[in-house]
Amino acid sequence: MAKMYRVYSIIERPKQDDYWLNIGVAFPHDNGDGFNVILQALPLAGNGKLVVRAYDPDKHEADEQEKQAVAKKGAKASA
Repeated sequence: MAKMYRVYSIIERPKQDDYWLNIGVAFPHDNGDGFNVILQALPLAGNGKLVVRAYDPDKHEADEQEKQAVAKKGAKASA
C-alpha cells in the first residue's frame, strides 16, 4: 500500500498558534521521484505556504475521537 500524506495550508493567527487547515492529500510516485497532489481547496490564506506531512491512520482516528468528545462536552455545557 502506498504511503499517504496530508497537505495543509498554514494560517497564521496573531497571538495564537498557527492553524493547519487540511486541504488535500499527496501520494508518492512508485519510483520515489515525486508526488501526485490532490487539493480539495486552494491555499488562499497568508503566503500560500503548503506543508506535506505523513498520514498515520491510527493517529488520525484518535485525534478525530478526541475532537468529537470535546464537541459533545461543549454542547452539554451550553445546553
